[in-house]
Amino acid sequence: MKRKLTLPAVLSATALLAGVVQIAALPMAQAAVPGRPAAAPLARQLALGSQERLVVKDALVDADGTRHLRYERTYADLPVLGGDLVVHQRPDGTVASVDRAFDGPLTPTTTTPALTADQAAARATDAVRATVGLAADADEPALSRVDGAGPTELVIWAADGDPRPAHRTVVQGQRADGTPSRQEVVTDAATGRVLSSQEQVMTATGTGKGVNVGTVTLTTTQSGSAYSLKDASRGNQSTTDLKGGTSGNGTLFSKAGDSWGNGLPSNRESAAVDAQFGAAATWDFYKSTFGRNGIKNNGVGAASRVHYGSNYVNAFWDDSCFCMTYGDGSGNTHPLTAIDVSGHEMTHGVTSATAGLIYSGESGGLNEATSDIFGTMVEWYANLPADPPDYLIGEKLNINGNGTPLRYMDKPSKDGASADYWSSTVGNKDVHYSSGVANHFFYLLAEGSGAKTINGVSYNSPTSNGAKVTGIGRNKAAAIWYRALTTYFTSTTNYKAARTATLKAASDLYGATSAEYKAVGTAWSGVNVN
Repeated sequence: MKRKLTLPAVLSATALLAGVVQIAALPMAQAAVPGRPAAAPLARQLALGSQERLVVKDALVDADGTRHLRYERTYADLPVLGGDLVVHQRPDGTVASVDRAFDGPLTPTTTTPALTADQAAARATDAVRATVGLAADADEPALSRVDGAGPTELVIWAADGDPRPAHRTVVQGQRADGTPSRQEVVTDAATGRVLSSQEQVMTATGTGKGVNVGTVTLTTTQSGSAYSLKDASRGNQSTTDLKGGTSGNGTLFSKAGDSWGNGLPSNRESAAVDAQFGAAATWDFYKSTFGRNGIKNNGVGAASRVHYGSNYVNAFWDDSCFCMTYGDGSGNTHPLTAIDVSGHEMTHGVTSATAGLIYSGESGGLNEATSDIFGTMVEWYANLPADPPDYLIGEKLNINGNGTPLRYMDKPSKDGASADYWSSTVGNKDVHYSSGVANHFFYLLAEGSGAKTINGVSYNSPTSNGAKVTGIGRNKAAAIWYRALTTYFTSTTNYKAARTATLKAASDLYGATSAEYKAVGTAWSGVNVN
């Protein structure tokens, strides 16, 4: 069960500086190397305080030389949660604008915690333990066990607009269906009150009836007379067999001969084929569409693990192992290895490596929607005869037992819980349901409103204001969303800020007077984000 945190509206796309500031002549390699502190002149020219430092998280360079530098922030050498920002530099090095997760002065009254790390860890563990056995949110099973807390880190919490010291603790456990749980709990260092709790293991639950990508081509590795499911052309991403276990790396699929599986779940290789292909399709989609070199854009491939647990009807992405894990489903005969599941879950890794959208409130809905959007785009990219692409989420899983999908992008409320349109209370919904607003926006932007049949599937997408929306095509819509995610979104972006960010992205890609730019505004109005 996820503990909810509703964040205040965030000022996005706001310039920090009143005028143009000339950045000192710093080579790109010096100014923006991920993990390296930013050059001191940049911090000074952004008017940061003497105790503040910027650490590069990501850097993008446009074809015209415009740079988008994403930074995490520290204060007195303490990480600032909700303090990230993106600096947009013109080719000549001047600052065009800055997007900030936190828009106020970073001046906590103290950095000294009233509670010790051990006390904070105990508070965090107690808070998580209190959720054991409670009904799960959406597709997340209830917590069944708490194993304890890892090391606690002192941080500055700024995500709610009131910077103050806090403790960050990861509490580990297990959910009722066997899913590992790693909850990052942030507690107030003065009171011990829980400020945020986020599950780090992203899941997509289903009860599929045998997920299979059909007959596909795989890239494997040969060593002597043996072949293995390891893909050197995609960062050495690989697929292993957990053999019913719930920990460890598993055993790499390897054998003599390069023919894998027979399409039946009784053959352990069949699920591995799905997983290996899903990882490759996700890699290829991001690479060919956006030039992204792997999930973290560092050329490193993810690991896929199949045959997790017993009768495990779930699949999940975990940043800590940089791995994708699949269960075998009910009766161990229905592996959850659908192509949109692969794309959805691995996109959580992309979001983590870029905007880092906090997994609660409206930013959490945008996080989930981002995975739905690009999971759908991976499905369209793969274009498999065994799984024809559509705007339905998890349709191969048959999670409801009646052939209906998990979510609908054209009219999200058809699932009985998701929001079609924005309202002031949408951030209080579970993130899998508040994601409906962005999913609906994306469908409207890509395909337009009204009734139509696409690739053999019937859709009928309404708008909140009754206005007609003309779609610009899924590829342009995806390009706009990716540009916004990687260039303008921050950890606390909400729906209002997402509108601003996607309009800026559309302007960057197609021009401020383009039909694409106008369509973005119209589509957001169609879901009541104005």
